[in-house]
Amino acid sequence: MTASYIALDWGSTNLRAFLYQQGECTAQIRSERGITRLEGTTPEQVFNDTIAPWQSLNLPVIMAGMIGSNAGWVDVPYLCAPVSLDTLGQHLFPVNAALPAKAWIVPGICINRDDNCNVMRGEETQLLGALHDSPASLYLMPGTHSKWVETDGSQIRDFRTAMTGELHHLLMNHSLLGKGLPAQQSATDVFRQGLSTGFSQPDITGRLFEVRAAHVLNRLEKSAVSDWLSGLLIGSEVAQMLRLFGHQHSVTIIGNPQLTERYAQALSLAGVRWQAFDGDQAFQSGIRRIVNAMGD
Repeated sequence: MTASYIALDWGSTNLRAFLYQQGECTAQIRSERGITRLEGTTPEQVFNDTIAPWQSLNLPVIMAGMIGSNAGWVDVPYLCAPVSLDTLGQHLFPVNAALPAKAWIVPGICINRDDNCNVMRGEETQLLGALHDSPASLYLMPGTHSKWVETDGSQIRDFRTAMTGELHHLLMNHSLLGKGLPAQQSATDVFRQGLSTGFSQPDITGRLFEVRAAHVLNRLEKSAVSDWLSGLLIGSEVAQMLRLFGHQHSVTIIGNPQLTERYAQALSLAGVRWQAFDGDQAFQSGIRRIVNAMGD
């Protein structure tokens, strides 16, 4: 395959498209037309709309993310871990419904054991990019559903998922903890206090109600509840995952700067060495390596 192609990072809520010409990213399109926000249209229609500005170039299209799930366009079978990320380009799934455009979807990765059932879609592509550009033995990918991925060279050995971002959203918007609160404001010190509490006492089920009680009793500013809860949840997540994977790892955090900074504070609190790697850069680097592998 040539170094000219279109890459789609197509997740649940967002769609990002990148045009590559002779190895250089020359254009980008970003939208909120993720697979849960199709608003009556089909994935095929969104695909055609997205690549329409570049369709005359007749380029191959590589897609990664939830578009390959059972809720997406095509249900692409998972690769079972342990698996080498360097082999992703050998397992692409063709999307015949995209014709006349030639399109493929990167498969996700699963773990199916008695002690761990887990799946990922999209993160595997970012991991491939980070593996070569920011190597580590443990990767942390914060988000709605944070991934913690243990690697050995290019091989994914194990991974876990923490629903921290979704829990924060649900508790703030659909539980008693968020009832009657004013607009939330950034509160760095409050976040750190919550972080310390969650890290030192990671089994936080019995402490969640205190988030409400603290502001009712005027021990916590009502506008800082979100940051306190965020710290509590992130601190708990990091403590539990380090208990599983160990503290001896160096960690690469893959994601956007805001979330990276929050998790970096938690890792620093735990005395763990870390480095940050931008999520967009990881995705594009991973796709480039997959395309190169297709041409081998």
